[in-house]
Amino acid sequence: MYIPDHFAEQRPEQLHRIIRDNPLGILVMPGANGIDADHVPFDFDPHDGTHGLLTGHVARANPLWQRGTEGVPVLVIFRGANAYVSPNGYASKHSTHRQVPTWNYEVVHVQGVLRVMRDEKRLRRTLALLTRQHEASQPKPWRMGDAPADYLEQMLARIVGIEIQPLRFECKRKLNQNKDHADRLSAIAHLRERGEVALSRTMLENLAPLDQEAAPWNLS
Repeated sequence: MYIPDHFAEQRPEQLHRIIRDNPLGILVMPGANGIDADHVPFDFDPHDGTHGLLTGHVARANPLWQRGTEGVPVLVIFRGANAYVSPNGYASKHSTHRQVPTWNYEVVHVQGVLRVMRDEKRLRRTLALLTRQHEASQPKPWRMGDAPADYLEQMLARIVGIEIQPLRFECKRKLNQNKDHADRLSAIAHLRERGEVALSRTMLENLAPLDQEAAPWNLS
């Protein structure tokens, strides 16, 4: 991935945040007919191993897992907040007209090795973690124990657990860091007015604390 220095992000807490908040990863790996891409929700444990561990599951009918029995190199892409940015959003455009359209975004690439999860207890633990994570916001969170035992066994037989050992992380946060202060603030305000609250909040948080306090709006 091409990452200019001003868009590069090295802080682990930011990489982990993007993965945690956007767990549906794009799993890219070599396939029988070229490159395959699957969309898989992952749990990420940053404390498991040297660089953490990604765990998830796929349908048993998906041939993906059969290629990972001995370990296979993969790339997982996690995309965070993103939106189109119009030249009209920059304060300087209205005086100089020297702005062009762009797209702001956050993304993490994880290069690693995929292996099949052999332990059923580990698979159940992964499913329980994913369930708790995504049911937490529900009025009455669903639990695996809510399903009949025989039905749950049938469903478990139809999936295969996978785990990915990360070897390298790349993170790009393209948030107008290459623009001057007035243009960054005006772009944030423009995005907020368009309803792009997630990206505008992320861009605001990427400013220095004093600049955040000086912003004439509240993104909470």
